[in-house]
Amino acid sequence: MSRTNWQEATYLAQIGNHSEEHTGAVNPPIYLSTTYAHPELGQSTGFDYTRTANPTRQIVQDAVARSENGRFGFATSSGMSAIQLVFELFPCGSRFLVSRDLYGGSYRYFNALSQQGKYHFDYFDTLEDLAEKINPEIAAVFLETPTNPLMTEVDILEVRVLTKACDALLIVDNTFYTPILQKPLDLGADIVVHSATKFLGGHNDLLAGAVITNSEKLGEKLAYSLNTTGAVLAPFDCWLLIRGLKTLKLRVLQQQDNTRELAAYLESEPGIKEVFYPGRGSMISIKLHSADQVPVVLSALELFTFAESLGSVESLVTYPTTQTHAEIPQELRESYGLTDNLLRLSIGIEDADDLITDLRQALEKATQ
Repeated sequence: MSRTNWQEATYLAQIGNHSEEHTGAVNPPIYLSTTYAHPELGQSTGFDYTRTANPTRQIVQDAVARSENGRFGFATSSGMSAIQLVFELFPCGSRFLVSRDLYGGSYRYFNALSQQGKYHFDYFDTLEDLAEKINPEIAAVFLETPTNPLMTEVDILEVRVLTKACDALLIVDNTFYTPILQKPLDLGADIVVHSATKFLGGHNDLLAGAVITNSEKLGEKLAYSLNTTGAVLAPFDCWLLIRGLKTLKLRVLQQQDNTRELAAYLESEPGIKEVFYPGRGSMISIKLHSADQVPVVLSALELFTFAESLGSVESLVTYPTTQTHAEIPQELRESYGLTDNLLRLSIGIEDADDLITDLRQALEKATQ
């Protein structure tokens, strides 16, 4: 049976296997060498200097590209360096439309680029809002779906209709859903980015980013820029990402099952004012009745860890107001619903009953 015909779970589990023919190592080696010998003058093995190409990085880049049904994949040193790599494609003065509800680090970067006079950014709240604002001067639309942290799904197909009509690129941050639940390139996106630190790695032990495209033209530009700037993923982190990707489907589906159970509980929990969950994935946000209850809940939780980040095997709780979205001005945050009584939960692979019990006891203490 051809490897090209393997199902997703099979391909992921086999990443890097049979890549080392000399010894037959099942687990792919970590190539730490900075430089590589030339067989003769004018000849190359395909690997000359590790910034340009590295065997371990090539395995993981091929894997993330295939997972998204893409042709060209790039592994970067962080999720933000992945976004930076993409925006280096555009000339100074370019204009962009961006999801209003998005990760605070992305907002910080876009705001810095705007203040430096490099690019112009405008934000949209709904598909109708996007349709009104998009025009031929827009270079690209950048969106998260679901959004962070209000978990609003955006219809990629409908956005693609709008961008195509204006000859704009469509960039999708697919960190929350991963290619297990959503493949933006299949829906018309031009570029997909990931904070691979999150679900793709899945174990809270590496910092990484990924960029994937089907366009040969964009792939060549991205490869040139990544080699020029050098924001590549180090070999050991590439190996950690390979290790994480092998169990990606198992983890994502188990996390989703757990989250659906938690969502059902939270919808009926009197201690919760509002639940934000699109029905799939393992990210869920909740609003308490009062911001004064936030420190009580955070202190009372025993199984959930109060920490930044998401997508790992451990369940985490984040307070966007002071953590992930602190860079967004308070008045702006609150204008679109990111209020100071909101908590964001990243659900892991623990037993769902234990997670529910932990939330219940913490919420009971907050309402006493």
